[in-house]
Amino acid sequence: MGSTGNQVERDVVVFGAGGQVGRAVVAEARRRGLAVTAAVRDPERHRDLGGAGVAVVRCDVTDGAAVAATARGHAAAVSTVYTPDVPSTQFYSAATAALVAGLDAAGVRRLVHVGVATTLETAPGVAVHDDPAFPEAYRAFSRGHARALDLLREAGGALDWVVVTPPLDLDRTAPGTGRYRTGGPQVLGDRIAQADLALAVVDQLTAPTRHREQIAVAE
Repeated sequence: MGSTGNQVERDVVVFGAGGQVGRAVVAEARRRGLAVTAAVRDPERHRDLGGAGVAVVRCDVTDGAAVAATARGHAAAVSTVYTPDVPSTQFYSAATAALVAGLDAAGVRRLVHVGVATTLETAPGVAVHDDPAFPEAYRAFSRGHARALDLLREAGGALDWVVVTPPLDLDRTAPGTGRYRTGGPQVLGDRIAQADLALAVVDQLTAPTRHREQIAVAE
């Protein structure tokens, strides 16, 4: 990660940087010396994100042109987006389509998307949210993330993506351990510290080892 011609290239753009996971990813990226663009819906609400090496910008992640304009000049992108204002399936379909189109237009080839544990498999082809006992109130949200995964799988072009998926217990208060386990799309473990999830995400930015697939991470 460096520069293109005479233009300084920012290392990574984080879409959804104002959320808890997004903030953890920004912090980990900065800890490693990466230059970050923190893309949020309302920069006024997230002024505290700005500082040395971090530029806070406005971006509608469901708008492909806005994604392209925000991502241009970056080496890689992270998506940790969420909104309670739009039904999950609708939001993640629109956001994923915009990310695929916008990153392609911007020439950004690496995307690390943060998924949810309920899309992981308990058996081949069977997700956690497919269990009849799974709470209906959460099923639609999980299916929105599953739709995002389907759209990434269907996307052609040069985008090299990975969906990093934490366990159900994403501990936002525990200190990071500096380590984690990685598996395939199956349920891997019960817990991970949010700081270690951020570590896994940034690892897949700086030294990608998994490509065009969903992976699970756990402590």
